[in-house]
Amino acid sequence: MSAPAGLLLTHGAGGGADHRLLVALEDQLGIPVRRMEFPYRAEGRKAPDRAPKLIASVIEEAERYASDLGCDPAELAFGGRSMGGRICSMAIAEGLPAAAVVLLSYPLHPPGKPERLRIEHFPALAVPSLFV
Repeated sequence: MSAPAGLLLTHGAGGGADHRLLVALEDQLGIPVRRMEFPYRAEGRKAPDRAPKLIASVIEEAERYASDLGCDPAELAFGGRSMGGRICSMAIAEGLPAAAVVLLSYPLHPPGKPERLRIEHFPALAVPSLFV
């Protein structure tokens, strides 16, 4: 596998694009990185939007980022911390072309529901996947 043209990173539900882990990855990786702020955070709201709206935001930003880099979205890797990684993986499972997915602190269970898993879409992830 060759290096992706870039990495689009998303934040968790309670953090922002300036989360120290996302900043550290941007500083240390040898590829272009864009840290994306979900619209609800940019609007000053604390509660995240529903998954379909967040997925649409990732797809829109992927198109902008690929255009800025002069590449196809399929040449990008996507990922994020907690909710952000989950949303990226869901977008890829639903058809967003991608080179890879990076999942940092993936939220396997909804808060307070350890009996429930959030992995229904994993079988549809047909790209190299890194879980940290």
